[in-house]
Amino acid sequence: MTDENQPSSGAPVPPQQPVPPAPPAPPAAPQYQAAPPPPPAGAPAYQPQPGYGAAAAPVPGKTLGIVGLILAIVLPLVGLIISIVAKVQSRKAGVKNGFATAGIIVGAVLTVIGIIVTIVAIAGAVALVSQCADLGPGEHVVNGVLITCGYS
Repeated sequence: MTDENQPSSGAPVPPQQPVPPAPPAPPAAPQYQAAPPPPPAGAPAYQPQPGYGAAAAPVPGKTLGIVGLILAIVLPLVGLIISIVAKVQSRKAGVKNGFATAGIIVGAVLTVIGIIVTIVAIAGAVALVSQCADLGPGEHVVNGVLITCGYS
């Protein structure tokens, strides 16, 4: 009997070791996107990153409402008008504008107070002029109050 592992010359051949399996192939390198082309000459170097949202849009009339509120304190009638314009702009956009509402309230109240003070001042000036017309030029004491009329 002949053994297949032995050569035909009759010399014994050592048994062969089993062949280990081939090592697994290294993972493929990750695929990256190609670099974007450089900006054209004269273009700004910074380009916004994709995926970032745009800045939030400003609320229509908000800045005008703040200006109206400030002016309502200093010049009530002007502040009232500007605050009303800001309120209309905000209402058309469907947003609330507390500054415009406050400007309307403050402007209206201070305008009414200003009108009352003006009426009282005019009435007082008319009364003083009519009193001086009756008394004539000079200094007069009426009900304990010194009134000076007609001096230039």
